[in-house]
Amino acid sequence: MNDQTSHPTLERALAASLARYTERNPESARLHAAASEVMPGGNTRTVLFYPPFPLYMVRGEGCRLWDADGHAYLDALGEYTAGLYGHSHPVIRRALEEVLKGGMNLSSHTAGEAALARELRRRFPVLELLRFTNSGTEANLLALSVACAHTARRKILVFDGAYHGGVLTFGGGGSPVNVPHDFLVAQYNDLASARALATAHAGELAAILVEPMLGSGGCIPGDPAFLAGLRALADETGALLIFDEVMTSRLSPGGRQALLGIKPDLTTLGKYFGGGVSFGAFGGRADVMERFDPRRPDALAHAGTFNNNVLTMAAGLAGLEQVLTPAALTALNERGEQLRAAANELFARRGVALQFSGIGSLMNLHATDRPISRPADLVGADARVKELVFHELLARGVYMARRGFVALSLPFGEAEIAEFLATLEAVVGEWKGVLPERSA
Repeated sequence: MNDQTSHPTLERALAASLARYTERNPESARLHAAASEVMPGGNTRTVLFYPPFPLYMVRGEGCRLWDADGHAYLDALGEYTAGLYGHSHPVIRRALEEVLKGGMNLSSHTAGEAALARELRRRFPVLELLRFTNSGTEANLLALSVACAHTARRKILVFDGAYHGGVLTFGGGGSPVNVPHDFLVAQYNDLASARALATAHAGELAAILVEPMLGSGGCIPGDPAFLAGLRALADETGALLIFDEVMTSRLSPGGRQALLGIKPDLTTLGKYFGGGVSFGAFGGRADVMERFDPRRPDALAHAGTFNNNVLTMAAGLAGLEQVLTPAALTALNERGEQLRAAANELFARRGVALQFSGIGSLMNLHATDRPISRPADLVGADARVKELVFHELLARGVYMARRGFVALSLPFGEAEIAEFLATLEAVVGEWKGVLPERSA
């Protein structure tokens, strides 16, 4: 069914669900009304808003959240992948408390930044040299900038549905607030589409920027042959291949590039590597990254007051050294595979046209049972279905993204998987007559 198609039963079900939501959450409604007096729409981070008003959370512990109206939730969103450690992990909390004893803003280098950089390079050997930023968005902006400087070219090949940050978003034809690079937009998982554009602009192509799995674009995995083909295409054209692993870095101890055996020229990171504090990093080939060496007379400048802030450096290193062992990360992704497979089996058994796509601990719900390999395959899916599921899960104490996104955290164990699945089955069971039917 199409988003614009009238579906009275679904519309009534959603309206009733929204009415119950409003009645259950008066304090969140009050807080949002107050916030709207000083921020546009009461919002300073677009993805967190949903109508009629978003929940206001006041506390988190492990993989549980509590809102301003006193409701508890199983946190299946994990701060959009950044909350990999859960809420207030004791190891990270101790690291922050300890580093604060020495002061916060020291106007200097500290030993913590090199220590974190070494740990990242140990996990990602392609990071011959790297630099820190404050977010994955900044990391991608800097990676593109150095690619253009290094190649003396201006065109950037990206993919429909990709999200590389708030000013580098390519779903639905792009965004009016995107930075003004000269972008060429190809179809994801379509090597012929990428090759046609890259070949036509071979002498002008500075970089190919790609997520090994579309994250915000719906957790659509990149086909291994497609991603390997981009590596070859970059070599043929003299462009730099940039893997945006801001999300997919959590899919193995060395990110998805390690799973695929593909070596990009540059890699961008973000999210959980700061232990829950603002973080980003970009790095790769030494001959490219050396251009930022301030000892060079022709050095590229890279400023950022908080690039090496002591909180991020301490929290990030403590998390990687003491908590996020390869075994722990592998086990988390295995639990994610288990959850996704069980949820999809539930949908098939109940005869509803829903599915989770993704890899490991990252997944996204879709209101279709068709195969999905690119964003265009989702055209026609009714967004109201996912909104109904979202609100009905909330009413039963499970919190994920309105768009259907799920990111598991380390505390999300076998008991939580069972809880999530039982709640999902209850929602599907109650609303089976409203949810789309599977195709024959």
